Amino acid sequence: MEIFTKKLTSIDLERGLVLPPDSNLEPLQPFHGTIELSTIVESSAGTRLRDPVTIHCSTRSGKLAFTRGWYAIARDAGLKSGDIVTFYQEVNGEARYKMRVRNV
Repeated sequence: MEIFTKKLTSIDLERGLVLPPDSNLEPLQPFHGTIELSTIVESSAGTRLRDPVTIHCSTRSGKLAFTRGWYAIARDAGLKSGDIVTFYQEVNGEARYKMRVRNV
């Protein structure tokens, strides 16, 4: 179940990935503060970029944003402004969530 797709900006890469306002938040349990999301990251070709990463999703800035963990994904995947990420729920033995990254 897709939660969001977003074209990245330089702010997403430098300050944390703010979830788009049209995100489907149903798969994320309601929370206040921070929640940890074990996430598998794949390229658009389906190649895994690394072991599952724990992304911290925080409401502290007043908006839902990925913080710790997100920066490692952006660095390891070589993400730049204009690249596209899709975050979705896919429950399996390793993690509950997946992120597909596409470099443009």
